[in-house]
Amino acid sequence: MTLIASTDRSQPLKDQVALVTGGGRGIGRASAVALAEAGADVAVADIDLEPATQTTKGILALGRRAFALGNDVGDVHEIDAMVSRVVEEFGRIDILVASAGVTRRAHIMDVTEADWDRIHRVNAKGLFFCLQRTAREMIPRRSGRIINMASIAGKGYREASNAAYAASKGAVIALTYAAAQQLAQYNINVNAICPGITRTPLSLSMVADRAREQGVTPEELEHRRIESIPLRRANEPEDIAGLVVFLASTAARNITGQAYNVDGGLMP
Repeated sequence: MTLIASTDRSQPLKDQVALVTGGGRGIGRASAVALAEAGADVAVADIDLEPATQTTKGILALGRRAFALGNDVGDVHEIDAMVSRVVEEFGRIDILVASAGVTRRAHIMDVTEADWDRIHRVNAKGLFFCLQRTAREMIPRRSGRIINMASIAGKGYREASNAAYAASKGAVIALTYAAAQQLAQYNINVNAICPGITRTPLSLSMVADRAREQGVTPEELEHRRIESIPLRRANEPEDIAGLVVFLASTAARNITGQAYNVDGGLMP
């Protein structure tokens, strides 16, 4: 089945089915809501069920179908259960937004083996197996959109939270390229988004930690960060969600294997 553009331009994803991981907060939540506003029904997955449930309440209020799942995407068995549940509830998956991710602020000499394993377990391994398991559902239908959440950290941004995180997001970009090439024969598009400085709960928490370390206020540190951006504004999660909707739509049907920066001009 090929994705058909809705005749309603305000709802380009009308009656499509999306799965969003990390959908309880930040970019994942904004993406889930934006997909619903564009007409999609959305399964919202998060390791914490409560925030995922809150996201679904907003989607249901828009008149779309939605349900929440509490799944750890670092566990392959839980990924299988998650995807199976979405197919059972909605019949198929047209769109995957792999947005779940973890990090912490650390100098390269302070990154531990536990940090490395935790970060790569979710950001790289988890994303790959979400992609693979969802693609198994898309291949027989010869249709699908997969959108991976990477980061400009994966392209060498010097202010990355830590080296393990940067490596995990570099892996996401490489996986996106490889998957796009190998899934193209099934009419499955695979792209990545590389956010820059984005005002999410996780990001703001790390700003507060850094501010304490440097003996400045969070507001002063945030001002410094924004001054480094050519457009002089940080992303809101909705800035990323807008690109998610575009890449999920038929307007992007010939776009695959790309990793788009949304960073106000920080990276070339």
